[in-house]
Amino acid sequence: MSMSWNRIVSGLLAATYIVVALYYGGTEAGFKMAVFLVLPLACIWFSEAMGDYTRPPIWRGAIIIKSPGLFVRFFGWLLLVMPAIIEIMNGLTGSRP
Repeated sequence: MSMSWNRIVSGLLAATYIVVALYYGGTEAGFKMAVFLVLPLACIWFSEAMGDYTRPPIWRGAIIIKSPGLFVRFFGWLLLVMPAIIEIMNGLTGSRP
């Protein structure tokens, strides 16, 4: 397992998200953020293994072909930066939930 720039940067970004959530929202928000970050970090860190995952077609939505690791990593990054994009958009429009 090598520490590529993808793992280092995504880990630092995830840690930043958790610290900010803990600071502004408390323990519950920090926990929710940590749970949210499991999937994007798994997609980035283990993209090849997750891309190789298939299951028997027992229902219509089953994944029956392998996905390229590059696509899995790309969508992991997209999911990882989504909270930052949402906060930037909220700041630009001045709307808060």
